[in-house]
Amino acid sequence: MSATIDHELLRTFVAIVDHGGFTRAAQAVNRTQSAVSMQIKRLEEDVIQRPLFERQGRQMHLTSEGTTLLGYARRILDLQGEALNILREPDMVGRVRIGVPDDFVMRFLPGILKSFSQTWPLVDVEVQCAPSSDLLNRPHGSLDLSIVTRGVGQEIGTILRREETVWVVAESHAVHRQTPLPLALFEAPCLCRQHACHSLTRAGRQYRIAYSSPSLATLQAVVGAGLAVSALMKSLVTPGMRVLGEADGFPPLPDGSIVLLRSPDTASPAVDGLAQHIIEGFKA
Repeated sequence: MSATIDHELLRTFVAIVDHGGFTRAAQAVNRTQSAVSMQIKRLEEDVIQRPLFERQGRQMHLTSEGTTLLGYARRILDLQGEALNILREPDMVGRVRIGVPDDFVMRFLPGILKSFSQTWPLVDVEVQCAPSSDLLNRPHGSLDLSIVTRGVGQEIGTILRREETVWVVAESHAVHRQTPLPLALFEAPCLCRQHACHSLTRAGRQYRIAYSSPSLATLQAVVGAGLAVSALMKSLVTPGMRVLGEADGFPPLPDGSIVLLRSPDTASPAVDGLAQHIIEGFKA
C-alpha cells in the first residue's frame, strides 16, 4: 500500500514556514509547541523519510526536499478547502464588487484578499479604485461593498478603525521649513486635504499645493524625495518619513474614520463573507 500524508501534518508544516518558526506556528494551528514538533518529526521520519528543515545558527531553513514539499502542500490544502467549500456550501461562488481608495489598497487589501480567497476560493472579486467622494456618489447597487474615509462624527456604515492624521516629511530633508510650505496632497475633495489646508490657514501658515495626485504611491515618492510635506493617515506612514508635530510648528490635525458601506440591494453570502474578512483585516 502506498504511503499517504495526513493533511494536518501538511497544515502544520505550512504554518511553520509561513509564521517563521515552531512557536508561532503552534499558535496558528492551535496546538502546543511539543505537539507541532512531534508532527514534523513524524512527517520527516515516517512519511517523507527526509529532513525538511535545517538549522543555521538561530535560523531555520527549508531543505531542498522541504522546498519541494511546500509547493505540493499548499496545492493539496487549497484543493481540499475548495472541495469542502463546494460540497458544503454550494452558494459560496459568484462575484463581489468592492470600491476602495488607492491609499488603502497596498496597506490593507493584500492580506484581506488572501484570507478571503482561502475561505472563498471560487468567488471572483472586482476591485475598483476611486476616491472616497466618488465611491459615496456611485449609484445604488453598482458596488457591493465600499471602503471610504469619513470625518469623526460623520460615520455611516461599519466603522473599521479611527485613524490619527499626521504631517509627514522625508527624514533627511527640511522642506517643512520653507515658506510658503510646499504640500503634496490627494486630489480634492479629500478629507486629509481639507484638514491640512484648514489647519494651516487657521494657524496663519502660508502654503502652496505643489503636488496633487489621486495616487498614494505618487505622494509617498514626492515626500520621500524631499519635495513637499503631506498629510496622511498614520497607518500610511512609511519608513523614511518623519511625523511632524507642534514642536516643528505644525498644528494638530483632526482624526478620520475608515468605514465599510454595504449595498442593501446586492446582499449575498459571498458579500457578507468578504465584509467579515475586511472587518477582521482592519482590526489586525
